[in-house]
Amino acid sequence: MSFVRLVNNSRYISYLLPKTFALRTISIASRSLSSNSDSRQPPKDENESEKHDLCKSIMDTLHNVESKFVQPSSESFVFQVKPYRLHRLTEGPSCEIVCTRDEALDLYHRMLRIRQMESMVNTLYTKRFVRGFCHLCIGQEAICVGVEKAITKKDRLITSYRGHGYLWNVVKRWLTFYLNLADEKWVALEEKVVRCICIVRYNFYGGNGIVGAQFPLGAGLAFAQKYLNTDEISIAVCGDGATNQGQIYETYNMAKLWKLPIIFLVENNGYAMTTSMERSTCGHDLYTKGDVIPGIWLDGMDVLAVRSAFEFLAKKCRNGEGPFIVEASTYRYKGHSVSDPGVGYRTREEINEVRRKSDPIDMMKKRILDAKFATEKQLKRIISDVKAEVNDALKEAMNDTELTEDHLFNDVFVSCLQPHIRGITPFTKHTHSNTGKIQNL
Repeated sequence: MSFVRLVNNSRYISYLLPKTFALRTISIASRSLSSNSDSRQPPKDENESEKHDLCKSIMDTLHNVESKFVQPSSESFVFQVKPYRLHRLTEGPSCEIVCTRDEALDLYHRMLRIRQMESMVNTLYTKRFVRGFCHLCIGQEAICVGVEKAITKKDRLITSYRGHGYLWNVVKRWLTFYLNLADEKWVALEEKVVRCICIVRYNFYGGNGIVGAQFPLGAGLAFAQKYLNTDEISIAVCGDGATNQGQIYETYNMAKLWKLPIIFLVENNGYAMTTSMERSTCGHDLYTKGDVIPGIWLDGMDVLAVRSAFEFLAKKCRNGEGPFIVEASTYRYKGHSVSDPGVGYRTREEINEVRRKSDPIDMMKKRILDAKFATEKQLKRIISDVKAEVNDALKEAMNDTELTEDHLFNDVFVSCLQPHIRGITPFTKHTHSNTGKIQNL
């Protein structure tokens, strides 16, 4: 096979050219091209022009296949995570996590997307495109991604109001959804959603506005799964500040008595709303607070540690060994909500120190580079792709049609027994319509 034919059949090049030869050829072609690249000096004859085009073709082709020499996608690497702390468990997940190149890049991409989306929402909120309360999970992306990658689409998830990170993993039109902008296309696609950020078709139940209420609600979801004898589990997520409530311990008691297939996840970012755990909580090992319920502490800034632990516990839950409690030690870079500057109860130096040492995205980036799964250039391309993806979603959201007032009164009942639904006063009446398919019957 001639060298010119190799250039024209680039799919063979990674098999026929050794890496050293390929890189040397790139260097030679680059020098040859640069010597003829001055547009002010056109090629002197046709032969020189052909050489110029050939060198350019060689260089472009070999640059495209250079990435194939970084690491085959099927190859895996073993990463070490921080030791888990166990409560009433004789064994826990392995601290040596096997991860393939494709898995590592997917985890990295998902965390980047969540951070970019949350940053965009923060900007929209400050510009008053998003109203109400806004609680961001910037810094906690590893938990959202690790949990989602460890469970199935049939498993049920219910979160606190800091649940956008989980939401970005399941909703296709992220910003359109978050801005509560929709049109008839959503109805046609059976993707009409309710206002409490609850999407039954994706088994995503919120986004709950009552602090800690997602634990008893999550236990109800798990009870239904056990009652129907399914192979599914539920994940209920709350923050560290909610764990001092009585309803949490009542739920622990019922879940253990009924052996419900549920994992209670506590995202411990250390500050609840604005108060450190040292000042608010007696006993800081939240994974042991269920007493007779087995629990695990893990590094919530490490996506591999989260994924491994939830794969381990999900399997046990499906085998009838639930419930379990997981405490994920994490950190939020922003305040409790966007209106909270986040520095009245902690220092900027502390925030920057956590970013420098424990950032979940930087941690995954370092692992990818150490395992030679990708180059710096390839990771920069992923960042650019994510930014473009988010910007496209923003454009779609801003150009979409806002819901009319009539939509607020649709799909309230499976079958409305009255001709109208009253508004905020008994004298205002609205028409009820069923516009979407019933998801939970």
